[in-house]
Amino acid sequence: MPAVRGKVAIRESLAGFMASSEEVQWEVLNLAADADVVLTERVDKFKINGVWVEVPVMGVFETAGGKIAAWRDYFDLGQFQSRLAAPGGE
Repeated sequence: MPAVRGKVAIRESLAGFMASSEEVQWEVLNLAADADVVLTERVDKFKINGVWVEVPVMGVFETAGGKIAAWRDYFDLGQFQSRLAAPGGE
């Protein structure tokens, strides 16, 4: 996926992920921080048509002035798409 920059583009990108979701949950497995960098190992969960679809994610947040200045998520898009297509979400 290409990088998304700017508040409007980020909102649109997130809306695309959440548009078909009845519910969304983020399960944080591990969290590490050093100065202005925060790392999150998590499982993002999307309930779609009554079925939970889960995808493991590694996230990186860079902060400046108490706000997120950069946000990167790393996940296997192919795995996410195949889980969406699979009966029962897995």
